Amino acid sequence: MFNRPSRLCAVLLAGLSIAAGACAAGSDSRADAVRIVADMRRIVTPQGIEETRAVRIGGIDQWISVRGTDRRNPVLLMLHGGPGYVSMPTSWYFQRGWEEYFTVVQWDQRGAGKTYAANDPAKVAPTMTRARMLADAEEMVAWLRKEFGKDRIFVLGHSWGSSLGIQLAQRHPDWLHAYIGVGQITDAMESERRGWRFAMDGAKREHNEEAIRELASIAPYAAPGKPLALKDLYLQRKWLGRYGGAVYGRTGFDAESAAVKLAPEYSDAELRTLWDGTEFSSSRLLTDVLAQDFSVYTTFDCPIVIFNGRHDYNVSSSATAEWFAKVKAPSKQLVWFENSAHEIFNEEPGKTLVSLVRYARPFAEKAGDVAPQ
Repeated sequence: MFNRPSRLCAVLLAGLSIAAGACAAGSDSRADAVRIVADMRRIVTPQGIEETRAVRIGGIDQWISVRGTDRRNPVLLMLHGGPGYVSMPTSWYFQRGWEEYFTVVQWDQRGAGKTYAANDPAKVAPTMTRARMLADAEEMVAWLRKEFGKDRIFVLGHSWGSSLGIQLAQRHPDWLHAYIGVGQITDAMESERRGWRFAMDGAKREHNEEAIRELASIAPYAAPGKPLALKDLYLQRKWLGRYGGAVYGRTGFDAESAAVKLAPEYSDAELRTLWDGTEFSSSRLLTDVLAQDFSVYTTFDCPIVIFNGRHDYNVSSSATAEWFAKVKAPSKQLVWFENSAHEIFNEEPGKTLVSLVRYARPFAEKAGDVAPQ
């Protein structure tokens, strides 16, 4: 029984210790903490939906979670970043409020998260192409529209996922209430160059000779017409993250990486392979997507909403804003998050919720695709 506050705190602290990597707690401490998280966010409403399941997409089983307090609300599919950096594991933290206004679908894409764990990597590896990933996204949207009886849904693409989302918006505007881009990729190589400059400026301000030396060793970084080596990208990201260009006011993703250990959707075995999936996906897709220029897509036939972190240098928010000024769409909205870098929904979860309700949901309301009030 966990009805005493001291016992409850002890269980939570034990779970958090495991999340941070400490192994001294009891073997069941993660399970206890996860049960608390799962019970706190349990969907209890009559029209609610709360399920984690595999869907056959692109010839393999791909895992999704579907959560919402009323399945008559509009469907919102989140395309995670990375490639391979799944958002389902931290959705327990940032997503619960969304579920009162949307039926939210988290999807572990091909080669990532639970989907990576459920399939033979050797068989999946030859299929890890950007074309196949986009085809998977099209299949997933089509499946959701049929499964929930919806003419249109929302697609939210984050970082790598925004490269898929922007193309979905181009190809299938009639499938979408609106496209929502978060950390939207535009001219990827220009974004990389701006990120390198940010990191170098930070290193010089701090008189960090190690950082200056390492960053200088990869200059000219992301030079036009030159392929970007993965090792150079990782080095740039090392120092970009150190100076808060990935998560504002922090020196990287450590807090988020630890928080995945409290994800109720994942077994211990799936957590053990989580970062393997990230590496598997990134090594096959990342340099290819960063060679693309998505800023050529400027005309859309569906509404476009962009959430932009003021301090985002992981994907340059200034480059995104410059692209957005050229966008033509039936409706467009750029929302700045002044206290965020690249992980907006984790950095400013309250403003993310308010912005989704204010700038996105009205398109579904106008179409009559919301639960009765």
